[in-house]
Amino acid sequence: MEARHNASMAFRPPLPQRLTIAGPAGDLEAIVEDPGVRPVRRCGVVCHPHPQFGGTMDNKVTHTLARALQELGLPTVRFNFRGVGRSRGEFAAGIGETDDAIAVIDWSLARWPGAALWLAGFSFGASVAVRACAARPAAVLVTVAPAIQRLETGPTPGPATRWLLIQGDQDELVSYEAVIAWAKQQSVPPRVTLLPGVTHFFHGSLQEMKAAIFAFVKQEGLAD
Repeated sequence: MEARHNASMAFRPPLPQRLTIAGPAGDLEAIVEDPGVRPVRRCGVVCHPHPQFGGTMDNKVTHTLARALQELGLPTVRFNFRGVGRSRGEFAAGIGETDDAIAVIDWSLARWPGAALWLAGFSFGASVAVRACAARPAAVLVTVAPAIQRLETGPTPGPATRWLLIQGDQDELVSYEAVIAWAKQQSVPPRVTLLPGVTHFFHGSLQEMKAAIFAFVKQEGLAD
């Protein structure tokens, strides 16, 4: 796997497969991208930012999160929450969106039986990923600039979860100090990677985010 990230310039992105997944409020629009590594030992589900502020599965941070997992050999599923794009339903304050994520997780684990779940999300999607992880424990959880205001009374991941939190120190929406303080309060604190000069939307800093994921994988002995 390490050779794969060192040769990331040669990585050929998989062709996206567009499909729908049955969700609790109706069909969910999704994209599957499978790099073709066999057997499939791990699969990734990636959650997008806030639906009411333009967040979709095509958001650049969400797309880059999925691409990083693909470079690590994982097939990934990105999807639109209810009411976004062609997904049915209406915004449900993060609770319904968590149910959407669980439905996509269940679909993914059925598609790749026996695969370990890697769950990721950005901003609002990161808060959804944390909540979904409580219901469907992931082998790896990656949260980028999590919307912690939505998690103050929410559940935390189980102790078996290897958790990476990536945060910019110039986040204009959530204080990075508040995010770090929140992370330290968790029953199983995440490994925090603080990126200097990085704003909430990671403008010009997507490669730094990918590098943080690859470093975490190496540090945790997840490369193979």
